[in-house]
Amino acid sequence: MTEAIRVHEVGGPEQLKHESVRVPEPGPGEVRLRHTHIGVNYIDIYFRTGLYPAGNLPFTPGLEGAGEVVATGEGVRTLKPGQRVAYAGGPLGAYAAERIMPADRVVPLPEGIRNEQAAGMMLKGMTAHMLLERVHPVQPGEQVLIHAAAGGVGLMLCQWAKHLGATVIGTVGSPEKAELAKAHGCDHPVLYRDEDVVNRVKELTGGEGVAVAYDSVGADTLLASLACLARRGMLVSFGQSSGKPPAIEVGQLAAGGSLFLTRPSLFDYIATPEALQSAAEALFAVVSRGALDVRIGQSLPLADAAAAHRALASRQSTGSTILTV
Repeated sequence: MTEAIRVHEVGGPEQLKHESVRVPEPGPGEVRLRHTHIGVNYIDIYFRTGLYPAGNLPFTPGLEGAGEVVATGEGVRTLKPGQRVAYAGGPLGAYAAERIMPADRVVPLPEGIRNEQAAGMMLKGMTAHMLLERVHPVQPGEQVLIHAAAGGVGLMLCQWAKHLGATVIGTVGSPEKAELAKAHGCDHPVLYRDEDVVNRVKELTGGEGVAVAYDSVGADTLLASLACLARRGMLVSFGQSSGKPPAIEVGQLAAGGSLFLTRPSLFDYIATPEALQSAAEALFAVVSRGALDVRIGQSLPLADAAAAHRALASRQSTGSTILTV
């Protein structure tokens, strides 16, 4: 038996129940992992509330973790017991001390990457890689807009975009978050509660607008993001922490200056073992070079998963949130 968080009914954080569960032996192509650290991400809230269907109830949430292999199933040749590993992506089930994972969805951790770093960066960091180097490959000298710049993904986006040579504009909710974002590569923090974001972005860009806007907030920001774009700019909607984004008419894209709109999912960009390994290696490389500092803002015991969800949903958290086992 092992400890795990289970959801028997979708709803609020109180639905995250701390229980004992049985973990089977790994089957062909599978490994059994013992977590040391587990990543908490906004997508976990979507599954907990039922916004994203998790399948059969009850289920164990979570898509990111780090630890070691304790057993391997038949046919597994790339991993061995005792090896440090991490992962981000399905299947659900990370909120547990031990779990079964497909071996080809797990990557070995290199020396120099700590377990807690990996749990706080795999999903967010590979998301940043997807956004900055795949969806819209950021070029030196480009101006970019990043919403929620002091959050887990936001801090990584700011640093990585700065590393690529971009001028970074980021929205934040407080002066404290502005200072944090600035310390992590954001050239121009914008206090969205006190400033008109569109006017400020246009002012900072000499009236031109940004080449790309990365929007994880959704309902509160999407139309403003669209208005912040330069001609032929791209709006990348990759989350909805404030609610479902509003519908955009196709004609609005033409009227705004032949704009582009996309809604990428990381899981499509790491769908094959080769793509997963490539993205992980790119992430490990920027961390090893010191270009990306993984900030763990909150660390709580696994049993306190509900408190972690409340902090994340309140927008009071900064950096990455992890659970410890």
